[in-house]
Amino acid sequence: MILSRYERMIARRYLLPGKGEGFIFLVAGISLVAVMLGVAALIIVMSVMNGFRAELFDKIVGLNGHAVVQGYGGRLPDWRDILKEAKATPGVTSATPLIEQPLLGNYNGRVEAVLVRGMTVQEIRSNETLKGKVLAGSLASLTPNSGKIAIGARLAENLGISVGGRLSIINPAGRATPFGTVPREISYEVGAIFEVGVYEYDKAFVIMPMEDAQTLLLLGDVVGMIEVQTVDADDVQNILAPLADKVTGRAVIQDWRQMNASLFEALAVERVAMFVVLSIIVLVAVFNILSSLIMLVRAKTRDIAILRTMGASRSGLIKIFMTVGITIGTLGMVAGTVLGFTFLFFRQPIVNAIQFVTGQNLWDPSIRFLTELPSQSDPAEIITICLMALVFSFLATLYPAFKAANTDPVQVLRYE
Repeated sequence: MILSRYERMIARRYLLPGKGEGFIFLVAGISLVAVMLGVAALIIVMSVMNGFRAELFDKIVGLNGHAVVQGYGGRLPDWRDILKEAKATPGVTSATPLIEQPLLGNYNGRVEAVLVRGMTVQEIRSNETLKGKVLAGSLASLTPNSGKIAIGARLAENLGISVGGRLSIINPAGRATPFGTVPREISYEVGAIFEVGVYEYDKAFVIMPMEDAQTLLLLGDVVGMIEVQTVDADDVQNILAPLADKVTGRAVIQDWRQMNASLFEALAVERVAMFVVLSIIVLVAVFNILSSLIMLVRAKTRDIAILRTMGASRSGLIKIFMTVGITIGTLGMVAGTVLGFTFLFFRQPIVNAIQFVTGQNLWDPSIRFLTELPSQSDPAEIITICLMALVFSFLATLYPAFKAANTDPVQVLRYE
């Protein structure tokens, strides 16, 4: 939409407050702020939702893989053969044996439910989710038969244990005696404390070398499952289809979607619902633009009539009032984008400040799964939000612009 010189001049004058037009300017300013807040709210919420899903996916897949080949009854006797078949499957990048068993941990009379996880030493030291997440101690101290383990930060906090302390792991399936089964209890030294950022993991995980887990659980040369990583997490079912046929009758394959179906489906539904609800804020802001332009047309009726008598075209008046409305929407959109990214950059300090002022825990890890407020902006979504604000603003200008263009100068100036 190209404006002539006089059209640009008039549009600029209509954007600034004139004498006795402070109320119209106030309404226009409120419209701009409303668009800004609507766009900012959409950007913030969608980025947080994307970040939440991405963080959960990275942490869950980082520790559980894209899929697991799990033996019946939690045992996989011929795991070495299945491991070779998994590694030979096209599209599989890695496959490692794994043992996972819920047990009990005891320290100074405090008992907590724990999830014992036996991993190969190489996997413990190279796992991307664990690397850089150690708060105390070292994962390098975890070697077979060393009697050392790594535990989550929340578990250490609940038990009151630190590096060097000895945690007793209780296995109810112990040895049989004439008086019944005696639970097996082995004491381990805490060699490292980690915090991966997922509350459920940090409060329960006990990581030890696979050989130690086999001894604790009396498994012998047996593992519970094989963790598999593929080239594409979204296409994991098709990639592992040949392997599923080979292990039929010996094991079952579960991918990350099946293991966390309810969680990720809930996130997807909530994401769509939040986008729809927050889009209404932008729509309400656009109605403010509509009302402010209608008031401007009413206030400028005499000016419009004079312009028409001086030769101004209907299309010129349409362009003037459309420019005013689109400018308000564009400024609101730009300001909202800046505000949204500013909030996202300082999101954790802002949350901490609000918690300090209100005294309320706004981000409880036991409820939110993650220890910090995540964020990941999707450029396509940001562009969609900005275009939506501009399109709504454009549509809001149509009625006032055509109303101004259809003003009859004879009727307006008859009694002037």
